[in-house]
Amino acid sequence: MTEKKKTDWVGELKQLALLGLIVFGIHSFIAKPFFIPSESMLPGLVTGDRLIVSKYPYGYSTMSPSWISLPTVPGRLFGRLPERGDVVVIKSPIDHVDYIKRLIGLPGDTVEMRDGQLWLNGVAVPKTPLPPVDLVVSPNTDCLDPAVVQYRIVRPDGVTVCRYPRYRETLPSGVSYDVLDLFPTPQDNTPPMIVPEGHIFLMGDNRDNSEDSRFPAEMGGLAMLPIENLVGRAEFTTFSLDGSTTLNPLSWWGALRGDRAFMSLRPQVSAPPAKN
Repeated sequence: MTEKKKTDWVGELKQLALLGLIVFGIHSFIAKPFFIPSESMLPGLVTGDRLIVSKYPYGYSTMSPSWISLPTVPGRLFGRLPERGDVVVIKSPIDHVDYIKRLIGLPGDTVEMRDGQLWLNGVAVPKTPLPPVDLVVSPNTDCLDPAVVQYRIVRPDGVTVCRYPRYRETLPSGVSYDVLDLFPTPQDNTPPMIVPEGHIFLMGDNRDNSEDSRFPAEMGGLAMLPIENLVGRAEFTTFSLDGSTTLNPLSWWGALRGDRAFMSLRPQVSAPPAKN
C-alpha cells in the first residue's frame, strides 16, 4: 500500500510568502487599482469608476509602498516632475489617504483663481464653454443635493440625467481637459499663490466640489503638496459601477457602465494657443 505523501507546510508557506512579495512589489512599484469615491473629478471621472494608476512615471518616495507606513524622507528615487494637466493620485498631508486630482502648478508657478477662471503665471487659462454633459442618474450620481438639484432633468427619451454646464480649459502647453463650474463659490477667487520648491499645486475638475490646493490642510484641503506625497499617474479606467449592486450577483451586470471601460485618462493635447 502506497504511503500517503505528507503536506510540506513549510514549503506551502514559502510559496504564499513569495506570492505576497510579488503582489506587494507590483502594487507598490509598478501599478495599482484605484476607486473613485466622490464627484471631485467630474465630468471626466464619476463615482464608481475603477482605474489603473502607474507608480513608476514620477519615481518613488517613502510613501510609494502599499499597505505599510514608513517615516517620510525628503526626495524621490528616480524622481521626475509630472506634467501640467496630468491626473495624479496623491496621499493627503493629514491622514495619508489616497486622493485623485489634476496637476495644475509646478514649483515656481504662480496659480490664481479670478471669478472662476484659472490664471497661471499671470496669464488667464482659456476656458471655453462646451455643450452640457449628461450624467445618467444612479445611486452613485443622483443630483439630489440642494446645490445641484436644479441640474436634474428628464430627457425626452425618458432618461433622468444630471445635465451639467461644461467648459474646456487649455493650458499653455496645449493640454486640455473638461471642467465643471456650476455656481459661484468662495474658492472661485484666490490670491496669487506661488508653488514652493519641492511642492505641487492640484485641483479637482469639479471646481465647486473639490478640497484641493486652494484650501489649507487644516481646512481639509491639500494646500501646496510636498512632492513626496505623489503616488502615481492615472492611466485608464477598467470598469465602472453605478452603485446599484446588491449581494445578488445577478445585479452586478446591470450595474456596469459599459461605456466607461478602458477610457484613457491622459489629457488631450492640441496646438498651444497662439501668442499675441
